[in-house]
Amino acid sequence: MWEIKNFNELTVPELYQIMVLRAKVFVVAQQRVYQDPDNRDQQAIHLFKHDQDGKVIAYARVFLINDQQTVTFGRVVTSNKVRGQGIGGQLLDKIMEVIRDNYPGKLIEIEAQEQVQGFYERANFVSEGEPFIYKSTPHIKMVHQPL
Repeated sequence: MWEIKNFNELTVPELYQIMVLRAKVFVVAQQRVYQDPDNRDQQAIHLFKHDQDGKVIAYARVFLINDQQTVTFGRVVTSNKVRGQGIGGQLLDKIMEVIRDNYPGKLIEIEAQEQVQGFYERANFVSEGEPFIYKSTPHIKMVHQPL
């Protein structure tokens, strides 16, 4: 089941599982040394899915940037045990629903890891500019027209 919650609605176990999944993938598996908690979580809408055992298997967060004029999302992650099963596509669909329902008419701008650029292009995101290094990983700015 998909959950959509503001930061203060997350339970302690949910927040813990989210942080474990993010660290497992973005810090450990991708071998990136950085502080994942970045003071954006408190303003974000959090989307996540549990498996039948109650473990978080997919997650993303959505929030406003550029003086509240643009919406973005990030920390898009799925557990390695569900990769290749379409959960990532479902997560992106949920992200776009949350944006449509909560931030209609706002330009969508993301900084995608370069290796998943094609994933976002399939959802009508368009690359802008040249790739850049962010936290030791190649990224590309991508935009999507308002929903």
